[in-house]
Amino acid sequence: MLDSSAVDTTLDAAEALAVLQAVADPIRWRVLTRLSTCRRCVCDLQAEIDIAPNLLSYHLKVLRDAGLVVGTRRGRWIDYTLTDDAQARVKAALPGELGRW
Repeated sequence: MLDSSAVDTTLDAAEALAVLQAVADPIRWRVLTRLSTCRRCVCDLQAEIDIAPNLLSYHLKVLRDAGLVVGTRRGRWIDYTLTDDAQARVKAALPGELGRW
């Protein structure tokens, strides 16, 4: 992942709200935590996070829509990783001075 200070990420209010809502959910936070160390196959995420496959797919979609993760198809599986600017997007979503920390 790139250094968040090297990425200029400007979010409008709707984008910022989507990012904050995405990271506020405990399941999605667990997914982000797992992806913060390395790329993971959806099958690995399913084994590590005990929820129904359709719910995991939903949470991954929310994270993709917020611009925090990206999926790459590998045969019948999809590998997920954090986007290069995920950290900067979360930081930019914070209001006012909080976003400048």
